[in-house]
Formats: sequence, C-alpha cells, structure tokens
Amino acid sequence: MRIDAHQHYWHPARGDYFWMSPDHPVLAKPYGPRDLEPMLARHGIDRTVLVQAADTVAETHYMLGVADATDSVAGVVGWVDFERPEDRAELERLARHPKFLGVRPMIQDIADDDWMLRDDVQWGYRALIELDLTFDALGFPRHLDNFLALFTRYPEMRVVIDHCMKPQIRDRAFDDWAPGMTRLARETGAYVKLSGIVTEAADGWDADDLRPYADHVLQAFGPGRVMWGSDWPVCQLQASYDRWHEVAEALTEGLDSTDRARVFGGTAKAFYRLSA
Repeated sequence: MRIDAHQHYWHPARGDYFWMSPDHPVLAKPYGPRDLEPMLARHGIDRTVLVQAADTVAETHYMLGVADATDSVAGVVGWVDFERPEDRAELERLARHPKFLGVRPMIQDIADDDWMLRDDVQWGYRALIELDLTFDALGFPRHLDNFLALFTRYPEMRVVIDHCMKPQIRDRAFDDWAPGMTRLARETGAYVKLSGIVTEAADGWDADDLRPYADHVLQAFGPGRVMWGSDWPVCQLQASYDRWHEVAEALTEGLDSTDRARVFGGTAKAFYRLSA
C-alpha cells in the first residue's frame, strides 16, 4: 500500500484559515478530492493522511466528513485547543471516529517558543497517550530543543515530526538543524515526514539542494521511521505534486526496494495503524 502521509483539503470560504492571505493566487481556493485523485492515480498512491490546516475543531469535523465520503483518505490528523482542558471531552468524541488518528497543534505559528512546555497544556499530551492517538509535531529548527524535552517527557506518545522540522534550505542552514534532528532520532522514538522541504528551498531549487537534508533524515532515523508526504497543495508554492514525487523518488533511489516501500507507505501504515 502506497501512502501519501501528509496532504490537505480545504475551502477558504469556511473562514477559519487565518494564516492564509485571502487573495493568494495558489492557496486561497478550494482543494478537494477531485483535484488530487488524478495525481494519486498517476503515482499509484492508494491512501492518504489528511492533516489539519486550521486551528479549529470545526475544521476537524469538516475533514472527517470529507474522509467519510472519500475512500482514499485513510485517516485524519485534526486539532483541539490545548489551552482548554475541557476539550478533553471533544478529543474523546473524536477518538471514537474510525478515521480519526490524532492531532497537530500549530506550534510553528505560536509566538511563544516555550508554549509546548507550559503547565496548562500538558493535559493534552497525557490525553493523547491515554486515548492512543498520535501527535504531529509542526515547528521550525528553533523548536528542536523544546521538542526533545517534550518527547523525552512523554516517551509513550506516538510522535511524527512534520516536514523534517522545516530546515531553512534557502539559507543553507544545515548546521542549525542537523544536530538537533540527530538527537531526536537517537534519544526519542519519534518518526519523521519527508515532506514540506521544497517550500523551504530557494526559488530555482533542484534535487541537489534537498539531498543533504533528505540523506540526513534517512540516515539518522532509518527508513522504518521515515514516511513520504506531499504537503499538497502547499507544495505547489515551489513544485507540482508530480515534480515533488519525482524528486522524492530520486532522493530515495539509494535505498533497496524494501526500504523504499517503507518510506512510501509502510512506515505511515505502521505509525498511524492504518488498515489496508
């Protein structure tokens, strides 16, 4: 089973994509299954993981509705408000949905880099463990130390790092990122998504610009903890779905067939516990 472990569907008219400029020529328009299905078919992608893009519970319910109507969506990573302990009840309700996988706080957009370690949000991580749900870690290299502290505090939490923790490839900031990722790989059980790195590269990027970052993730975490994701439609800021898939295939060409199958499906299936 080939899996795209990270993609989005949205409709800006819903009104809760606060990060999105309303006149953005690429992002500010509806994207749904009919738009993505031809690309999935071209590349033999059987299932996808649909990930939140708005910090509202309403969007999570919207995505679960899309998932109910779309066979290719294997599961949904949603959102609850970690600053509201009463959202524990909402999380329990969501956990009963067969396609609800876990949550993703939008940590990259929170001004306080120490937010994830605040006492008032710790109930959320404990609830994920108790309900056997997943945590998608969305941040930047400046968050690496805090994520290490968080993941070691909760070793039982099932964690995947989104977008390789967004290394600043356009600035060639490899050394600001790689040591922290190595520590996460060695000292925690976190997984990582080989996704979202094209949008961290400079205009005119090519595969060689991305290769050191992909190689480091694959070497540090191993293919059994790395999963490919498109980050579509956000990837279209720098590459089409087809182009990013082609480059990802090239970046993993040194792996044997078993390990490539892990990166392009097996790892996501195991981490998210997806059914065939």
